[in-house]
Parts: sequence; structure tokens; C-alpha cells
Amino acid sequence: MRVSLFVPCYIDVFEPQVGIATLELLRRFGIDPTYPLDQTCCGQPMVNAGCHAEAAATEAHFARTFADFDYIVVPSGSCAHQVRYHMTAVEQTEEVRAVRARTYELVEFLHDILSVAAFPWAEFPHKVSYHNNCSALRGIGHGSASELREAPFSKPLDLLRKVKGIEIVEKARPDECCGFGGTFSVFEPAVSVKMGQDKVRDHVQSGAEYVVSADSSCMLHQKGCATRLGLPLKFRHIAEVLNGASA
Repeated sequence: MRVSLFVPCYIDVFEPQVGIATLELLRRFGIDPTYPLDQTCCGQPMVNAGCHAEAAATEAHFARTFADFDYIVVPSGSCAHQVRYHMTAVEQTEEVRAVRARTYELVEFLHDILSVAAFPWAEFPHKVSYHNNCSALRGIGHGSASELREAPFSKPLDLLRKVKGIEIVEKARPDECCGFGGTFSVFEPAVSVKMGQDKVRDHVQSGAEYVVSADSSCMLHQKGCATRLGLPLKFRHIAEVLNGASA
């Protein structure tokens, strides 16, 4: 199994510990992923801004960089969603289509490909509220969406419940958007902030000590909202918890 690790640019800059935790976690399962040093961006910022054609060169570079791997693993639902469903500016050659199909978000890879049954090294004795990132939930199928009235399921919660001592708490609005939304938070800051404040208050009212998510982008937004409101929330990427991070 030839596995490559793609670390999104925003994680590389703002949350490098998430990339490190992902690498260490994969190694715990006997996978030593390759990290191509010339990797850059998947093109999501440009596509989110409506600059689809301008993303073509970035997308082509991504496809060339990861063409030789069976799986490309990324600790970001939004980046996985971009590659699989929106990386369309580049010519859709057989190589490009193969790279898009082989790109998996970390939770998907652990849950669907490796079928992980246990994380014996992990212990997290805290009350945790899980944040469902919209791209991960509704884009790549991390779990059931309330508006579809489908049978409930959650891949990330399936994994987190295998961590010793963790207590998952229920929010009033478990799959409501936090307001980050990529460029939405830039062009509609007042709406974005209000949605973020509503989200972090929902976490607090559930009794959570920690907010865990598969997407650092949403958590960076929520952390800012919580800090400004003076709310005692802490934030962890799911890779850190599954890798055995302590408080």
C-alpha cells in the first residue's frame, strides 16, 4: 500500500501539530506515508472565491505530485471534498481522475479503508463536543445530516468512542454550520461571527470541556469566537485525540 500524506497549507501554517499527529497516527498502524516535499495547495481557496479557471495550474501540480500513490490521506474534510468533487479546472485525464478518487480524509481512511477497531494508546478523560464540518458531513459523508431525516450514523464518533475515558456530549444543534465557510467569513463577517458565537455557546451549554473536529479551519474560527466571549473551551483536532494527546 503506497500512502502519501497531504498536509493542507492552512494546517502547515497555523496548526502544524495536526500534520505531525496524523503522521504519527498512521505510523502506529504500520503505515509510513511519503510526504512529497514539493506539495503545495489543493486549489480550494481559489475555487471557494469563484476563481475556478485560475486554480487549474495548482490542481495540475497536485495531480502530478500525488500520481504514484494508492492513497492520498489528508487531515481536512474540506480539502478532501475539494479534490474529489471540485478539482475540475484541470484537464480530466486518467491520471487526474485517479488521484481525485484516491484522495481520502483521515477519518474516512481510518474508518473505511483500515477499519480500525481500537486505539489502545489513546486516553482522553474529558467531556467532548464534536463539531461536524459541513464539507466533511455533507460533502464526503462523514455522517448523517439532520435535514435529510436519514438513519443516524457518524464515522468520527465511531472512532472517538474507541478512546478510553472520553465522554461525548450532545449539542442542541449538532450539525449546524459554525459560520466559517471559507471566504464566507471574509465577505459576510457579521453573519459569520454571529453563527460562530451561537456554535460555541451551544458547545458550552452541552457541558463540553473540549471541542473536537476533523477540520482545523472551523476550529480556528470557533476558537476566536470563544476567546472573544471569554468561554472556557479547548480545541483539538481528531488526529491529536486518536494519536493519544493529553489535555
